[in-house]
Amino acid sequence: MIERRPFSSLGGANHGWLDAKHHFSFAGYQDPARMHWGALRVWNDDTIAAGAGFPPHPHAGMEIITYVREGAISHQDDQGNRGRTVAGDVQVMSAGSGIRHAEYNQEPGVTRIFQIWIFPEQRGGTPAWGAKPFPRGERSGRFVALASGMPGDDEALPIRANARVSGATLKAGESTEYRFSDASRYGYLVPSTGRVEVDGVLIEARDGAAISGVEKIVVRALEDAELVLVDTAA
Repeated sequence: MIERRPFSSLGGANHGWLDAKHHFSFAGYQDPARMHWGALRVWNDDTIAAGAGFPPHPHAGMEIITYVREGAISHQDDQGNRGRTVAGDVQVMSAGSGIRHAEYNQEPGVTRIFQIWIFPEQRGGTPAWGAKPFPRGERSGRFVALASGMPGDDEALPIRANARVSGATLKAGESTEYRFSDASRYGYLVPSTGRVEVDGVLIEARDGAAISGVEKIVVRALEDAELVLVDTAA
């Protein structure tokens, strides 16, 4: 099953410095039909104004993956980690037993991110943070694991979940496929840019495609497209 979730149907709020869209229930947006998708709990589409950001705040018991679409995000936490992650790259925070962090857009223009939260396999553990560049050219025409807790994804940033976050870039007219380990998995795909078809279902830029009950999908680009896909256990 491929269920299109149009960008126009997402929840969210515009706070001035932050224009946030929510694929799943979050903060003031609550929809019982959109609480999670498998182990995927949050997918936020955030636009952060220059010089603004999230002041120090706590997290626990969640794997938090940030995919930078445009600009850059600067991170600092109470574990001594600091970093700046630029467009196309990824950072991962395993909140574990508890971490306090801040994220700011210290760039001259807006920063746009996807922030993805996935339930860990086990709660607790020492908090951790990491970031890694993933050149878009290396994802050309195929999905590449960006963050993963699944066997064999040795080049991906590690997460403590039975899940994989993948990225791909496709030229207009190109197709690629993604294979799930079995039909019990849950997939959620969002084009950062571009229009695509997922098994023939039209998905516009920043729409969500909720995928279930299949072992494989075929994605065809109608325009140049940049894709992010989450594959999780139930």
